Amino acid sequence: MSEFNFNNKTFSLLENSEFGKVNSETIFKYKQEGNVVTADYYGGSVKYGKIIAYLSNNTLDMLYQCITTEHELKAGKAVAEINLTEDNKIRLKLNWEWLGEKNENGISEYIEN
Repeated sequence: MSEFNFNNKTFSLLENSEFGKVNSETIFKYKQEGNVVTADYYGGSVKYGKIIAYLSNNTLDMLYQCITTEHELKAGKAVAEINLTEDNKIRLKLNWEWLGEKNENGISEYIEN
């Protein structure tokens, strides 16, 4: 079992790449049961999104989907590296990729609120 607990934790964006849809107004609300981690996210340019992930040691293997405020349906995958800050907040660094013909990708970072 991992040392990280995502249950009832809220996260926000620290930094995002060019093709990311999430911005500083987007809020992520996580739940966890065993090694299964889920999240709902919304705000900013995201009307509603959902994450499902598998937690293994300090890594989350993620699939995500969302609908944007511009009515785009988007889906992607990511691998998140998990670290703790000096004040024991969870910090996520995602290497992500949109699924589809463009295969846009990037890196984004999130912090527990």
